[in-house]
Amino acid sequence: MPSKDLLENVKKLREITGVGFKDCKLAIDETGGDIEKSIEFLRKKGIAKASNKMSRTASEGLCLVESRNNEISLIEINSETDFVAKNKEFISFCKEVSKINFDKKSNLEEIKKFKMISGQTVEDSLIDLIAKIGEKITLRRSIFFDNQNGINSFYIHNALEENIGKIVSIVRTSKSDNVDIGKKISMHISAMSPLALDKDSLDKKIIEKETEIIKAELTNSGKKPEMIVKISQGKINKFISDNTLINQVWILDSKKKVSDILKENSIKILDFVRYKVGEGI
Repeated sequence: MPSKDLLENVKKLREITGVGFKDCKLAIDETGGDIEKSIEFLRKKGIAKASNKMSRTASEGLCLVESRNNEISLIEINSETDFVAKNKEFISFCKEVSKINFDKKSNLEEIKKFKMISGQTVEDSLIDLIAKIGEKITLRRSIFFDNQNGINSFYIHNALEENIGKIVSIVRTSKSDNVDIGKKISMHISAMSPLALDKDSLDKKIIEKETEIIKAELTNSGKKPEMIVKISQGKINKFISDNTLINQVWILDSKKKVSDILKENSIKILDFVRYKVGEGI
């Protein structure tokens, strides 16, 4: 069992460099516990150099889908520039991680510990890739749709290649005779970026913030108080309609809403998600 002093030195080295426990322990062991020499040891390996980049912003990258037996996984892996997102080594790394993501049901902590074909863990391979490419790379987020109920469909907007793109949507619907409807709904989600399924599932804080902005805008324009209440309510209703999936105008027919399409096909939307690379970073 490692001594208390060893664990303290490893902890300190991790705080300084941001490098993982395994590599920090190796550095401490190799240098007899000398922190400065341990930092130098990690820098020579290219690991500390990689971690120094982690304060930078990574808002480019890829979204990758894996789909088998009505189960779908989705993961977003970020880089700093679109140039790196097109790098063959980066794409190859992402593809392998996407398959691992499916097998681990999008548990990021388990994914990081999993050994890749190279024999290295995903986390160690990531550090090596950062050191080699020279940019911050992160496994940002992931999600898994199981096959316990409903039908899962996905759509990749402007796919770069099979199962890889910048905007990906997944939707789970109840069963339908229309085999293409799930794909069409996920395409709609990719294009229209709804914030929630309906009014009840829309975050109240979003509505409150939007109301605050609208009222301030109307006040600054010189509107009378009684008009502000009336106009702001209309604008909020429009905001809710534009940003809730079932109330949006159907992308394939502007005379219909998504709710109309659901009725025509006798289905319900059970869940959905939309990933856009770098959104919110």
